[in-house]
Amino acid sequence: MSAPASPPNPNAQLATIRREIDAIDDQLLVLLNRRALCARQVADIKIAAGEVDCFHRPEREVEVLRRMMEKNEGPLSRETVGRFFRELMSECLALEKPLCVAFLGPEGTFTQQAAYRYFGHAICATPFPSIDEIFRAVESGACQYGVVPVENSTEGVITHTLDSFLHSVLVIAGEVSLRIHHNLMSTAEQLDAIEEVISHQQSLAQCREWLDRFLPAVRRTSVSSNAEAARRAASTPRTAAIAGEVAAELYSLHILERNIEDEPDNTTRFLVIGRNPVGPTGDDKTSLLLAIQNDPGALYGVLEPFARHGISMSKIESRPSRRATWDYVFFIDIEGHRDDPPVAEALAEVNRHVTMLKILGSYPRAFI
Repeated sequence: MSAPASPPNPNAQLATIRREIDAIDDQLLVLLNRRALCARQVADIKIAAGEVDCFHRPEREVEVLRRMMEKNEGPLSRETVGRFFRELMSECLALEKPLCVAFLGPEGTFTQQAAYRYFGHAICATPFPSIDEIFRAVESGACQYGVVPVENSTEGVITHTLDSFLHSVLVIAGEVSLRIHHNLMSTAEQLDAIEEVISHQQSLAQCREWLDRFLPAVRRTSVSSNAEAARRAASTPRTAAIAGEVAAELYSLHILERNIEDEPDNTTRFLVIGRNPVGPTGDDKTSLLLAIQNDPGALYGVLEPFARHGISMSKIESRPSRRATWDYVFFIDIEGHRDDPPVAEALAEVNRHVTMLKILGSYPRAFI
């Protein structure tokens, strides 16, 4: 009888797999730098053609991201692949010319987190204290883009953002849907060391059930923003802040508990604003601002062409126009790009029923 085969040596198997991983990493490094060199060549061509302000093309980035996510066969998730290529494109674009992106500050807010989600981390993210100032920074050219919140799934629309479009020449270049996760963070490493919890009053309210259950005797203090809470917690012992993950990174805080919000589906939609229109990608939205006469059937005359052309409307919001008492304007989101023939035909018909029509932008639908 032949001797029984010896069992596999785990150390030898691990060594073989690790050598393969090292070889793959070496290949990845070469390919990543080849891609970066291609990005530099793109910049040289654009500069030679007289393009110097902004090399970012949202429709091209969306094309790359969607293609790679659709080609992905796993085991990595589509979202993981999308995040990886987003950061890769962000770094490559920074080699061409870094983007300056305005966001609603201070540093560590969910708006900053949305900016990183859309553009990647290789940007110059610049905080501004108000939505008005973000619009002005982009209009003046101080920043190429801005990121502003526009609506929350539990709190409703951010009226200041909608009102800012009334007098702005900027267009919507993209959107970000961000699931709002509240995290408890501190310099302390144990929950039982916490004597005070600070955050914005809305965040304290949105986490009330968790706080009542796990920290019922701990003092709660409201401050101007979650980012400000994180800043204070970084310098105050036995104090915890409720804020987003980016604030923990920024202020070097330990996340003691994640996702402590009472409503797990709480989502905020952000808009990316810029100076240049975005081309079609095949899965787009268009946002409109319009005003109508206060006549019977006037609103029906606006909405009917969309239904007849098979265009879905995802949002309609009315706001006072501030031009006259009880005079209103409507903010509308529809599916499709303004250059799509059915959308273009519907908009041409709508224009005959309104006193003012302003296309705020056609842009890729959020998908990461």
